[in-house]
Amino acid sequence: MTPDVDLTLPVPGPHRVRRALLSLDSDLFEFAAERRWPGAGPVLPRLSRSANHGMLWLAVATAMAAGRTPRARRAAARGMASLGLASLTINTVGKRSVRRPRPGLDAVPLSRRLKRQPITTSFPSGHAASAAAFATGVALESPGWGAVVAPVAFSVAMSRVYTGVHFPSDVLAGAALGAGAAFAVRGLVPPPVTAAPATGPGCAAPALADGAGLVLVADTDTGGADRVRAVREALPGAEVVTCPPWEVRTALEKAAARARVLGVCGDDGTVNAAAGIALRHGLPLAVLPGGSPGRFAQDLGLTRAGDLVGAVRRGEATRVDVGRFRSGDREGVFLNSCGLGVHPDLVRERDRWSEWVGEWPAGMLAALRVLRAGHRPMTARVNGRERPLWLLSAENGAHERTGIAAGHRLDLADGLLDVRVVHGGSQPSGRLLAAAAAGRLSRSPVHAAVRTDRLRLSDVEPGTLLAHDGEVTEVSGEVTLDKLPGALTVYRPLPVN
Repeated sequence: MTPDVDLTLPVPGPHRVRRALLSLDSDLFEFAAERRWPGAGPVLPRLSRSANHGMLWLAVATAMAAGRTPRARRAAARGMASLGLASLTINTVGKRSVRRPRPGLDAVPLSRRLKRQPITTSFPSGHAASAAAFATGVALESPGWGAVVAPVAFSVAMSRVYTGVHFPSDVLAGAALGAGAAFAVRGLVPPPVTAAPATGPGCAAPALADGAGLVLVADTDTGGADRVRAVREALPGAEVVTCPPWEVRTALEKAAARARVLGVCGDDGTVNAAAGIALRHGLPLAVLPGGSPGRFAQDLGLTRAGDLVGAVRRGEATRVDVGRFRSGDREGVFLNSCGLGVHPDLVRERDRWSEWVGEWPAGMLAALRVLRAGHRPMTARVNGRERPLWLLSAENGAHERTGIAAGHRLDLADGLLDVRVVHGGSQPSGRLLAAAAAGRLSRSPVHAAVRTDRLRLSDVEPGTLLAHDGEVTEVSGEVTLDKLPGALTVYRPLPVN
């Protein structure tokens, strides 16, 4: 009797698979080395050298930002943020995890070789990671710019095989890591989306047909001169005061003493100052969006001068909650958010750069610098329980969230603080990214999210910084965050039923 024949193929062991893949990698490298690449000789080695230390991508980002279109600037900033995260990961984890030697250069023509050979390990390719991270980050913000940058990024990645400094698998792994870094940055800071204005109860406010009784204070450093001009023309009875940022608070105090309606044009910090003054004087607030409308103006649905002009003429307004913090003899308000831990460092770094590159790119640069800096977690008792914290952020009102950054506000008068906490640990960067990856999940081992109307912290170390709507102050001991429900009347166009 003929025995049964086993027709199944033997399953290769993991070591055989690894050897087969390495052999294929070497064969592909030698094939690329022996192949003639028409037109590549004068271009690829120079392109490879120009990408050292990310200099090529910095130059591209600078050129994009010089166009001064908001989307191009956001794309440039997102590309550089993605590149920064990819480089950080490569240098701290990637190069140390697989110590693979560089390929031999015998098969590579002398004309292709770099004058200075890299001395780091081969896997993964840092140049490919940076190129893919930048191109993917740009494309996630602006597909048009992504299409422009992608061929350059592909050429940089291929140049590493062409010049003989990387195996093909090094390049593929680096590109995958770079693209992953771009998506991680998107999770941390989602692209802006067009959303319906936040809801809020309508209320009556003075209807100023020609603007008489409105005193508008405009910060000259935040743009919006064309919008201020439009208000002058549409509301000839309004008084407009323009001043530099260091004089805004004094101008607002003087304006509040003679106004029926206090108006402000500036960034979120300027609007925050006006809100506090309007509260003390019992005045309604008129917010004119500046050159780049802030979060509060966007949530109100105020993106053009005409939005505010129409609301002022018709007396359309809403009542909004105001967040409040108290610590000893210090007290302040916030319309958007306040935070402790690395949050104030993000604010300070952002303010250092915002004048030069704009608010959103400055925020991305600030995040990179803070993630790379050495920090230790703050310690405090949160509602009676001692915790080490990297970050505590309280938003004024519930927000839609994708990652640890606040998204669109849902309601301007819901009586809630939207609190996000990143617990203390060994490295802030890993924990912040883990919190971002958790997305809409309310809890994870490294972060938590809760909505409440009051939060009390005690045993806060002296000199701890608290940031509120772009302003920074020192707190210590006990810090209380709560709400002033419906405390402020703000002009906004009411929705048409």
